[in-house]
Amino acid sequence: MPLIPVLIRHLGLVPYQPTYQAMRQFTNTRHVDTLDELWVLQHSSVYTLGQAGKREHLLNTGDIPVYPIDRGGQVTYHGPGQLIVYILINIKRRQWGAKKLVQALEQAIIDYLMSLKIKGERHKKAPGVYVEGRKIASLGLRIRHGCCYHGLSLNVNMDLSPFAGINPCGYTGLEVTQLRDLGVTDNFTQVSTQFLRYLLDTLYLEQGQPQGIAPTVPNHIIK
Repeated sequence: MPLIPVLIRHLGLVPYQPTYQAMRQFTNTRHVDTLDELWVLQHSSVYTLGQAGKREHLLNTGDIPVYPIDRGGQVTYHGPGQLIVYILINIKRRQWGAKKLVQALEQAIIDYLMSLKIKGERHKKAPGVYVEGRKIASLGLRIRHGCCYHGLSLNVNMDLSPFAGINPCGYTGLEVTQLRDLGVTDNFTQVSTQFLRYLLDTLYLEQGQPQGIAPTVPNHIIK
C-alpha cells in the first residue's frame, strides 16, 4: 500500500472539551482532498464516557469533570503524563473498516512496547493493550462518512489514582499500569517521538504538508 501524507500537530497540554469540539468540527468539514492529521497531546484531568458508557461505572469521580462523548466504549480517564494521539484519518481511501483500524493501532502500541522489551497483549473482548493483565493503552474511535476521529491513549508517567474512581472501560477491578512503573525512564517527548514512528508505519503514513481545502479549527486548539 502506498504511503499517505499526514500532518502531525503537537498541541501540548490542552483542555478536553474544546479539543473534542475541534476534532468533531475537523471531521465534519473535511473534504476528499483534506490531509489526514494526527493530534499529539495531553489533557488536563477528565473522565470521558463513551456511547456504551454506564454511569454505574463512575464510582468516585470527586472534582474531576465527566464528559459524555460520541466515541465507542465505556469510561476512561485522561490526565497529564498520558500520551494521547487523535487519529483524524480517512479510512475509506484505505478501504479499511473499523476492525482493521483498531488492530493497526493496537499493533503500533505492541510494536513500540516490544522495542522497550515489554510484552504487550490484546484482549479479544476489551480493545486496548495490556501488560501482564494491566491496561497500559486505551482505544476509542468514531467513524463518520468514512473518516475516523478520537484515538488512543498510552500511560507514560502520570498519577494513576483517578482510575480508582471508575471501572476502567467498564470492567470492575481492572488494573492499569504505565511506562514509568515498568522501568521506562524516557521523558514524554522521547516517548511520543519514538511511538509515532511505529504508528506511522502501521497506518501507512508519512509526514506531509497541508494541501487542498483545510477545515476550520479554533486557533486556541490548533497551534
